[in-house]
Amino acid sequence: MTEVELVARGVRVMRLERVAIAAVESRLDASFASAVLLIANSRGRVIVAGVGKSGLIGRKIAATLTSTGTPATFLHPVEGVHGDLGIVGPNDVAILLSKSGETAELLPLLQELKRLGVGVIAITGDVRSTLGRAADAALDAGVAEEACPHDLAPTTSTTAALAIGDALAVALLEHKGFRREDFARLHPGGSLGKKLLTTVAEVMEDEQLPVLPVTATMREAIVPLAERRGLVVLSTGDGVVSGVVTAGDLARLLERSAEPFAASVADVMTTTPRTARADELASGVVYRMERFGIMAMPVLGADDRLVGVVHLHDLLRAGVV
Repeated sequence: MTEVELVARGVRVMRLERVAIAAVESRLDASFASAVLLIANSRGRVIVAGVGKSGLIGRKIAATLTSTGTPATFLHPVEGVHGDLGIVGPNDVAILLSKSGETAELLPLLQELKRLGVGVIAITGDVRSTLGRAADAALDAGVAEEACPHDLAPTTSTTAALAIGDALAVALLEHKGFRREDFARLHPGGSLGKKLLTTVAEVMEDEQLPVLPVTATMREAIVPLAERRGLVVLSTGDGVVSGVVTAGDLARLLERSAEPFAASVADVMTTTPRTARADELASGVVYRMERFGIMAMPVLGADDRLVGVVHLHDLLRAGVV
């Protein structure tokens, strides 16, 4: 098989899965809203179960729910009816996955869940199946064909089921008002935690700040501009920021003035600079720096007075970017 043929096979799979998800999207109806509300109104956990490839998708759905504020756990159907059913409580909600809706290992668990009074959400390729008819909310994950050329290996069907699981998780977090701060609390480790938890106060410089009075000349600004990475803050002396002078301002002044160093900083400074707040998330400051092409910002405290300077390089080192 040539490289062109191999690429064509990959494109075919992507196309089939895209079409399958579009079809599932078009069939989302009131049952989806019922499923979201069933979980949102429950006082217990979400129990997710499935066999084989559906079980693998179920584990991912459980993990996504848990990380977005809805406690969930995966329960293997066979182990569930051989002792592990003890983790299920009457206030729980179950999400059961089965392409056919007739999976032999899953139906005994369905029977036990109904006996316990647990609300059941089905993600199935056949909403008229035993599973679909018994569920309190049946979500149609049916696909026209698998991407497997023999129409056997679960491919488009598992992608469709996963997309429904993601839709449930996101709809739930929005319905419950789950915030970025909540997400950060559940992801404290690694780069994601750093991006979502780090505040400006933890990264900024707060000693020997490059501050000059508005009466200073550009000659006085040259050294702090060079030593303090291209930013000087101009202040009236009481911590109120009157403006900033940057290395870019100095470069433009050199181009247009025969006596640049005698110029007053008041004639060169930006009087309405972009600023950061000490208590805001550093990731928000990175966004503004990138949007406006800024390398450094003055940082203001709760009383709107200067408390520090934050540099993009410091944010990079802190792992926020």
